[in-house]
Amino acid sequence: MAKITYVEFNGTRHEIDVKPGMTVMEGARDNGVPGIDADCGGACACSTCHVYVDKDWVEKLPPKDTMEEDMLDFAYEPDPVTSRLTCQIKVTDDLDGLVVNIPEKQI
Repeated sequence: MAKITYVEFNGTRHEIDVKPGMTVMEGARDNGVPGIDADCGGACACSTCHVYVDKDWVEKLPPKDTMEEDMLDFAYEPDPVTSRLTCQIKVTDDLDGLVVNIPEKQI
């Protein structure tokens, strides 16, 4: 299991054990973390699972592909460096300790 910390916009933290092979979005959805809407169910067809990855983790994640980059254009206040779609981040044991910050809203 990898412990992923989801930080709501108001500062509330949710530390969730997520099974490797799942996505960071699935970990949030399956554990009722508010702010990760995941309207498309993980198909990378919307931006409602947008987060800001903690700066210490940005370089440790696989790079964004073109589809994710395109969908991030529709996210609320995307950051060119830290914004990611959680449906595109596969959990591995190496992600133990990952921290993601949820934006004020999803669009």
